[in-house]
Amino acid sequence: MTKANQIGAVLVVGSGIAGIQASLDLAESGYYVYLVEKKPAIGGTMPMLDKTFPTNDCSMCILSPKLVDCGRHLNIKTLTNSELVKLEGEPGNFKATIRTKARYVDPGKCTGCGSCAEACPVKVDEEFNQGLGKRKAIYKLYAQAFPNAYAIDNNKCLKFKNLNNEKLCGKCLKACQAGAINHHMQDEEMEIEIGSVLLSPGFETFDPSQLGLYKYGELKNVVTSLEFERILSASGPYGGHLVRPSDHKEPQKIAWIQCVGSRNCRIGHGYCSSVCCMYAIKQSVIAKEHADYDLGASIFYMDMRTYGKEFERYYERSKKQYGVNFVRSRVYGLDPGEGDNVIIRYALEDGSVVSEEYDMVVLSVGLEPDRKAVELAKDLGVELNSYNFADVPQLTGVATSRPGIYVAGAFSGPRDIPETVMQASAAAGEVQKLLAEARGSLTQTKEYPAQKDVSGEIVRTGVFVCHCGINIGSVVDVPSVAEYAKTLPGVVYATDKLYACSQDASAQIKEAIEENGLNRIIVASCSPRTHEPMFQETLKEAGLNPHLFEMANIRDHCSWVHQSEPEAATQKAKDLVKMAVSKGALLEPVQPVSLPMNHEALVVGGGVAGMTAALNLADQGYPVHLVEKEVELGGIARRIHHGMSGEDVQAYLKQLIDQITGHPNIKVYTGVEVADVHGFMGNYETQLSNGEAIKHGVAVIATGAAEYKPEEYLYGHNSRVHTLLDVENMLAQGQLKNSNNYVFIQCVGSRDDDRPYCSRICCTKAVKLALKIKEAKPLANIFILYRDIRTYGYFEDLYTEARRKGVIFVRYSTDQKPVVEETATGTKVTFMDHVLNRPVEVYADVIGLASAIVAGDNRGLSKLFKVPLNADGFFLEAHLKLRPVDFGTDGVFMCGLAHGPKNLEENIAQGKAAAGRAATALAKANIEADGKAAFVNKRKCMACGVCVEVCPAKAATLVTDERGTTAAEVNPALCKGCGACASSCRCGAINVKGCSNEQIVAMVQAMSC
Repeated sequence: MTKANQIGAVLVVGSGIAGIQASLDLAESGYYVYLVEKKPAIGGTMPMLDKTFPTNDCSMCILSPKLVDCGRHLNIKTLTNSELVKLEGEPGNFKATIRTKARYVDPGKCTGCGSCAEACPVKVDEEFNQGLGKRKAIYKLYAQAFPNAYAIDNNKCLKFKNLNNEKLCGKCLKACQAGAINHHMQDEEMEIEIGSVLLSPGFETFDPSQLGLYKYGELKNVVTSLEFERILSASGPYGGHLVRPSDHKEPQKIAWIQCVGSRNCRIGHGYCSSVCCMYAIKQSVIAKEHADYDLGASIFYMDMRTYGKEFERYYERSKKQYGVNFVRSRVYGLDPGEGDNVIIRYALEDGSVVSEEYDMVVLSVGLEPDRKAVELAKDLGVELNSYNFADVPQLTGVATSRPGIYVAGAFSGPRDIPETVMQASAAAGEVQKLLAEARGSLTQTKEYPAQKDVSGEIVRTGVFVCHCGINIGSVVDVPSVAEYAKTLPGVVYATDKLYACSQDASAQIKEAIEENGLNRIIVASCSPRTHEPMFQETLKEAGLNPHLFEMANIRDHCSWVHQSEPEAATQKAKDLVKMAVSKGALLEPVQPVSLPMNHEALVVGGGVAGMTAALNLADQGYPVHLVEKEVELGGIARRIHHGMSGEDVQAYLKQLIDQITGHPNIKVYTGVEVADVHGFMGNYETQLSNGEAIKHGVAVIATGAAEYKPEEYLYGHNSRVHTLLDVENMLAQGQLKNSNNYVFIQCVGSRDDDRPYCSRICCTKAVKLALKIKEAKPLANIFILYRDIRTYGYFEDLYTEARRKGVIFVRYSTDQKPVVEETATGTKVTFMDHVLNRPVEVYADVIGLASAIVAGDNRGLSKLFKVPLNADGFFLEAHLKLRPVDFGTDGVFMCGLAHGPKNLEENIAQGKAAAGRAATALAKANIEADGKAAFVNKRKCMACGVCVEVCPAKAATLVTDERGTTAAEVNPALCKGCGACASSCRCGAINVKGCSNEQIVAMVQAMSC
């Protein structure tokens, strides 16, 4: 496909977080995006959630900026109420037919005021609130929805009984002052030309009414997990007040039942839904936080699968800090109790049957494929697996059976938000590779109005105080804070907003700036870490310099930390607003620094993830420098023979290495390490240990991890004891033909005090090895000693197969770990059988230890690239949920085991994701630093050099001018505005733009008045 007939546009089907992330990545990389969504607003499932694990961030708070960014992006065309109905052509040149269902409201005219819904007499069950509340026949999907426009449900609207009858209802028409409503709108079809398709249609939740034992729909206080999310949510039907549906009483005891619609072969759902354990723990924790009494919370489960990054810590904290009760059991059924209570009948591990009464029961329902997406996939010729999820070809991460069509998110299998976001970026990276020749051919450049010159103007401040539903509003008296703001010096306009981060609020802020001549803007809401860029963009669109803006974080600093002290929280919020207004009065415009972009990339680490990232970037046309400290490429994959799905890893690795070494855009450096790093995004210079210097614009860290070398179970002292990787190699070499008795011990070096995390892949690895042994030797005796079997996703099928083939699984507890002894008659393993409740002795020919994945020594690279590590030594991403491959340092990305434990397929996908994210920077001709840098008053500078010593960004230097005067100088492109130099300067010669000494003093003085 040549550039002449490649089309630089992409169709993204589905606008959940996967579709949104992929669209933003593609649009930022130089492609025009059509984002197609069947519902009247984008967002998918994430807006329905209350909080997200493991950070307990408000789901809408972290999603809203992306909704707004997606909605305002010049190169993303959002088509709601729309579906893909036909696709013809080939990769690089497709024609797609999109059918758009009439919404009967013109989004271009609708202001989102809600007058139409107030006037509408028809109430129906609200799907968004899972039927727990009512909406009108004309409705907006949720408060912060984009587009910020209403839609009419023509199946419920009275007017549609006879459109020719003028007397039929029509109250919405009279209420709409914008004239946006038209009941005669027709469905439309359009044909678009695109180069690729990305499928991200999301999932459906399992309907538990299919399983009679739970009596869902019969017992009023048995709800699904998604219904419970809406109960907890500030925007839900009960305003975030924890009550049960039947009588709106506060429950005293709540139970969660796991694996409802998952791990159930009888209904064709043999897979694990991967997310249910964690969301149940999160819900129990948040429910206990919502209750101002000692709420009883119990989770009934088979295996607790907290295998993700920081998940195990969250699990342990739920037990120790919050007192959540975990009951390993098998639930037999639910029965009615007194006063709408629910009785759970369940069996414990010893076989005893117990009945217990609860006020409310939450069913942790699994994920299943979206039915319309299944039909679409069949129409497109995209193959599905046995569970009707998209069948992803082995070791591709995001491909489908039809070239040019990629998949991201839960449609390729159940997964949580970080993996979904990562897959979206990976799919975007693959699209960028496919359409590299057409990059920039259809995109437009956003133009802003000329910035108003506010110098010499009287300060006119506008203050916007956010309720954030009840996240802030349930604790802080938001209207009183807004009224208080009106009394502050320089404030000419103040108001409160239900959601200041919504699209309509952004429009209202711009209107207020224009109508009131505002030249300083204060927003009192949540964290500037997630929301400041979005509000600054609003200022730019209004013609103000984006740095004439200040945020007061009254969520984190007031409503969250002073939840039980509403009056004190309100007073503190007023104080924070007062301080922000005082600082705001002294804010001055800051101009960005524009510099040319170096379009070369550095990848540190030559394992599978690093090579995947390098190959993707090189195929996009970017020169790549691949640095590996070992003398050969491959990383830990050199020790892996078969993937979890039976892939020939060594053949794949050889092919990958051949592609790398033969690629004209890749230069490989082996046997060397990174010695020093200087610069910033777009202009890095890295020194290698061999003396070579590499200039590059971005960096990808893919340094891998190591296998824990056990100090327990006689490892290193007994020839029969090996790690699982060693066992795999011995199997491949045919060294175990005479071995008949195998014992695999799980969680060796994981989930303990030294390494309180799950290594994610060990359970599946043990099961896979057991099956390989059974394949060669069906009569072999294999025992797998485990704490929880964590075969998430489709790996559950392997666990099921292993049990059917006679592999024996025995659970052990941490206070009764297995004992390995060397005796005169052989190597003996003693363990307690949790069913028989008696010790069992096995003489083993081979003992396999599921050894932990441990981080390498990343401290050096952490300091050189100024990127953080977590407590376990793995690299720490910018945001656990929404930026899983980004660092807080611009232009530096991560992938693979350096980020945390994961399997080969996941490493490949994350390598592609890192490349996709890196390409959003590399695609730009220039980079802009925001300009909030330190600056030096050279008349005051004594050239002591303290600023040079303390600067973590290496932005400060001592410079001697032509007159021989030496003074400090700060490179504004390198400077991060941290203020270390200003706070260390003994003579007060250094200030930071946007956070000057005078502004800080003004904030302090505001509190003393």
